[in-house]
Amino acid sequence: MAQQRSSKIDRRKFLLAGAATGAALGLGNTATATPAPAAPSQPNIILFLSDQFRWDFLGANQLNGSAHTPNLDALANSGTLFTHAVTNQPVCAPARSVLFTSRFATETGVWRNGLPLSQTLPTLAGELRKSGYTSNLIGKWHLAPHTIAEGGGPGFVRPEYRGGFLDLWEGANELEHTSHPYYGSIWDGDGHEITYKDEYRVDFITDRTERFLRQKHTKPFFLFVSQLEPHQQNDMQNRIIGPNGSAERFANSYVPPDLRNLPGNWQQELPDYYGAVESIDNSVGRIMKTLDEQGLASNTIFVFISDHGCHFETRNKEYKRSVHNASSRIPLIIHGPGFETPQRINQMCGIIDIAPTLLEIAGASAPSSMKGHSLVPLIRDQKARAAWPNQQLLQISESMTGRAIRTPDWTYCIAEITGTTNQPASPVYQEYQMYDQRNDPYEQTNLAGRKEFRKQADELREQLKKLLTYAGEPEPEIRPAKLYP
Repeated sequence: MAQQRSSKIDRRKFLLAGAATGAALGLGNTATATPAPAAPSQPNIILFLSDQFRWDFLGANQLNGSAHTPNLDALANSGTLFTHAVTNQPVCAPARSVLFTSRFATETGVWRNGLPLSQTLPTLAGELRKSGYTSNLIGKWHLAPHTIAEGGGPGFVRPEYRGGFLDLWEGANELEHTSHPYYGSIWDGDGHEITYKDEYRVDFITDRTERFLRQKHTKPFFLFVSQLEPHQQNDMQNRIIGPNGSAERFANSYVPPDLRNLPGNWQQELPDYYGAVESIDNSVGRIMKTLDEQGLASNTIFVFISDHGCHFETRNKEYKRSVHNASSRIPLIIHGPGFETPQRINQMCGIIDIAPTLLEIAGASAPSSMKGHSLVPLIRDQKARAAWPNQQLLQISESMTGRAIRTPDWTYCIAEITGTTNQPASPVYQEYQMYDQRNDPYEQTNLAGRKEFRKQADELREQLKKLLTYAGEPEPEIRPAKLYP
């Protein structure tokens, strides 16, 4: 990976690019830099994460006519929309560990679900607290030890396992196991249970968020709103459950092209998924309305993101844990003071880049341990876009032990040759998948092993090796595919 670039800028001289003309699947950005109002030195920050939200279900990405996301679209169209954002580990806990530490999952201690976040690494929440912020969480965490005896499990999380969120805490380690669509529990910081009943889970989490925003704040706040939807309900046959009536309202809705030709459960689950997505959009709308009513909108950065996407059992036996766009590509919007000039950023970026970005927005320095790149230069500087390291490393666990490099043009994936899933990495891999993103954006044809693409595969293999060493892994042996998959 290219060397980390400096993220130190004078925020009072912040310049934003003008509106971009690239489409969601396009590359480059022809916008010219135009002056914009300076962002406050310490704006409030809301990081809103919607679990398992596909990037193409954001209406502003212009690929899905059935997705109903008017509030998110308004934020994207008046702020900054990143069209080529990916997760660096497409499964819940590992992705969150990358998000908060800006380190790869094999470095955070959370290379699969059920493992605790390393307490030795600086976190976004902890660093913001050092800079004068309060750090607050409402919703799902999923980074505490799995066993209740260690203070983790599905429910209450002890303070030492909260990753720096030491102010307001109203959450559950595994929200999908302590709650259901219309009833359940979260816990406050002292271990007191907070229950809800006869209200959709998204609305309950939004209620708690509005309650927090209406309180008096004497310091700038960082708030992580962690919604479960549109993730499936694990203990109900892994079903996705939208608000009541979703299945009827969204019957016969648009089917994304990557799903149409493949067996899976999308035929049954898509209507409720659409309903859950709509509920997330309504939640965002309520939060933005509350910010406006409380006089906080002009001093609050709002970030919308997901930890991974959803392929509806078309690529493996569940919903994610694959390199495909449906699983690894995510929505990313940044809106608020300093981001008022509408623009679309088409460079590749990863969830690993979020912590350095938010620290720079807050006027804080990112710790040297963080390996992501602040996205702020992409917003203000055409030269930074041209020099951007336009590639991302993906680590895969649980479905396989795999690695992949994602560029604007290609996805190149390798897998551990015996199919084991009980180790964080492997010394030997074999080429497994290769997709041409320019000509096959829905990834219907696997090119791994085809002699016509041997030169490109060799180049991607060497780039991937460099990314792996940057991630702290020993350089592996990568064997060429011998058969057409």
